[in-house]
Amino acid sequence: QVQLVESGGGLVQPGNSLRLSCEASGFPFDYTPIAWFRQAPGKEREGVSCSASRDGTTYYADSVMGRFTISRDNAKTTVYLQMNSLKPEDTAVYYCAAGAPYGSSCPSLSNMWGYDYWGQGIQVTVSS
Repeated sequence: QVQLVESGGGLVQPGNSLRLSCEASGFPFDYTPIAWFRQAPGKEREGVSCSASRDGTTYYADSVMGRFTISRDNAKTTVYLQMNSLKPEDTAVYYCAAGAPYGSSCPSLSNMWGYDYWGQGIQVTVSS
């Protein structure tokens, strides 16, 4: 059974940092691209970042480039999203998503339907 479980969300002041974790199980993690998406109230879900499987390639949305860093620990089957210099507009529910196993790269971050499995989401609120 595929599971993606997010943790690490919460309330943080603007300019501060937060690290999200996504623990995965039920599929060949080493060979699966993993992404983070987010959805703010009243807005569509948007892709934030993706870590391809074994080649180490990463992708970022323009809105988070230089502030967010995605990483993965294959031994722990966990993907992290380090979020620095947080802004109020980063407030959203953040979702972890897995692409098709053995995919050679990340599905486009502009197409959420390219991802097969989703976590339940976790709230991140950036506010003073």
